[in-house]
Amino acid sequence: MVEAYPFGAADSAAPHPRYAALREESGLARIKTRWGGEGWLATRYQDVKLVLGDQRFSRELAAGREEILRPRPSVDAPEQMISMDPPNHTRLRRLVAKAFTAHRVEELRPRVTAMVDDLLDQMDVPARTGDLATALAWPLPMMVISEMLGVPEADRDNFRRWTELVLALGTETTLEEMTDARGQLNGYLADLIAQRRVNPTTDLLSDLVAARDEGDRLSEEELIRLGVTLLIAGHETTANQIGNFVFVLLDNDRAGWRHLVASPDVVPKAVEELLRYVPMAASADFARVAREDVEVGGHLVRAGETVLVQIHAANRDSSVFEAPDDLDLARTPNQHIAFGFGVHHCLGVSLARLELRIVLSALLARFPDLRLNVPAADVPWRTDRLVRGVRALPVAW
Repeated sequence: MVEAYPFGAADSAAPHPRYAALREESGLARIKTRWGGEGWLATRYQDVKLVLGDQRFSRELAAGREEILRPRPSVDAPEQMISMDPPNHTRLRRLVAKAFTAHRVEELRPRVTAMVDDLLDQMDVPARTGDLATALAWPLPMMVISEMLGVPEADRDNFRRWTELVLALGTETTLEEMTDARGQLNGYLADLIAQRRVNPTTDLLSDLVAARDEGDRLSEEELIRLGVTLLIAGHETTANQIGNFVFVLLDNDRAGWRHLVASPDVVPKAVEELLRYVPMAASADFARVAREDVEVGGHLVRAGETVLVQIHAANRDSSVFEAPDDLDLARTPNQHIAFGFGVHHCLGVSLARLELRIVLSALLARFPDLRLNVPAADVPWRTDRLVRGVRALPVAW
C-alpha cells in the first residue's frame, strides 16, 4: 500500500500517531506526496541513522529534481551546501565550521544572555501577560544569526518573512511566492557580499568572502547560497523550538515547568530531552536517493529509489529509548538524533543548545509562575510550514 504523505497537519506538539504504528508494523513505508513521486519513509532509529550516515544514499541525486519524492515545492538548488555530497559538501562545511565550534559559540554567551535579558525586559509589562512567541522566540535567534553574519537590524523583518515563505509546504502558499522569496534572499545576500568585498568587517560574511580552500576563493554563487543557508538554518528551527519547548513545559498543569523551577540545574538535560521529545519537522524533507541496492530494516531499497527520514519518529523508538512517549527531563543517557546524523549533522548544534539553555534558564529565574494564558487547546499553530511551531504563545505570570 502506498500512503499519502504528510499524514496530517502539524497543529499540535504531538507527533502524528501513524509514525508509531509504522515503527511497529514495518519501519519503512511506501509513500507518495503531492509534489513528487513515490518512495520510502524511514521511521525507526537505526534505519534513519543508516540512511543519513551511509554514503550509498545521496542528497545530490535528489536535490532540485521535480520527479523526486518531496513534501513541498522544489525551490532548493543542488548547489547549496545542504544539498551536496562529499567532497563538495566537505569543502564548504570546512570553511564555515570554525565559526560554529563549541569554543567559538561559548564566546557568544555574554552577548546572547544580554539579548535575552533585553527581550524579557521589554516583555515584562505591568499587565503581566504577553505573547512569548512574538516577544522572545522569534526575535532572539534572528538577532543572534544576523549579528554573526552582519545583517543590519533594519533588514531582519524582511529576512524572517522571506524565510517563512521559502520553507512553506505549498498548501497555503503559492510556488510563485516561494520562488520570489528565494530570489529576494539571494539578491539581498548578493548585495551584502558586494559591500563586504569593498568594506570588510569582523562578521562571518566577511570571513567567508576572504576564505580560501586550497588557494581558491568561494565563488559568488557559493557565497550567496551559503549565506542564505546559514541565515535560514540559524534561526528558523531554534525560533520554533523555543516556543514549542515552553508550550510543552507549561502544558499538563505545568508539571514540566514546576520541575525545572525546583531543579534549574537540570536545564541542560531538559533541553536534550525536549529536543528528543518535541517533534520539530512538520514533514520529513531532504530526500536521499540510493546509489545502489541497499537493505534497510529488512526492506530492499533499490538503486534510484528515494528515501525520506522522519527524525522525530526515530526519537520515539522504544528499542532505543525507555518509555519514549514520556517526557523525562533528567533522561540519561539520551542518544537522540534531533540534530541529524552523518555528514549533514547540524552545523549550528552548539549555537542552538546555547540559545535554548540560556532562554530556559532566564525564563525560569525571572518568571517562575509562568503559565499559559489560554487553554492549551486554544494555542494556535503555524501550518503550511516545514518547521512545526506555535503561531502565538499567550502567557501570564
